[in-house]
Amino acid sequence: MQEHEIRQQLEELHSASFGWALSCCAGNREEAEDVLQATYLKILSGKARFGGRSAFKTWLFSVIRLTAADGRRKHAIRWSGLRRLREQAPQPSSTPSRAVQEVHREELRDRFRALLRDLPGRQRQVIQLVFYHDHTLSEAAGVMGVSLGSARTHYHRGKKRLRDWLQEQAGDA
Repeated sequence: MQEHEIRQQLEELHSASFGWALSCCAGNREEAEDVLQATYLKILSGKARFGGRSAFKTWLFSVIRLTAADGRRKHAIRWSGLRRLREQAPQPSSTPSRAVQEVHREELRDRFRALLRDLPGRQRQVIQLVFYHDHTLSEAAGVMGVSLGSARTHYHRGKKRLRDWLQEQAGDA
């Protein structure tokens, strides 16, 4: 693939790539921007080369995932501090007024997003690739660098955790 074709593909996939970088960085926008910039630099400088063994998007998402993983290793201490802060955040009480009900719904959405972020890495990745980035399980396995069977296992386990949590929330309502 020639450089102008690569640049064109990167431009076309930028929005989806940023979304995937954001999910690989647990929702940290600044880190996702850094990961995406580092990914583009790797690709355009030739450090990461598209071999044509998969779809360009699948390969690109793999490079993003690996770049994010490198960044996580470098920032492990910072992540543990952020996780502790999030766990210590006070939970507001709910009242029956309409405005408070809307706040409660938003809180549930935020807790769902946090639960998704708190899933084990591979479970979170495969669910985000399938549901938010329209990948098949086979494509998700390619992005993640795991076998199709492993991707299926992580997918089903992640869905089960989310389903169990949603059922718990329905019981509380």
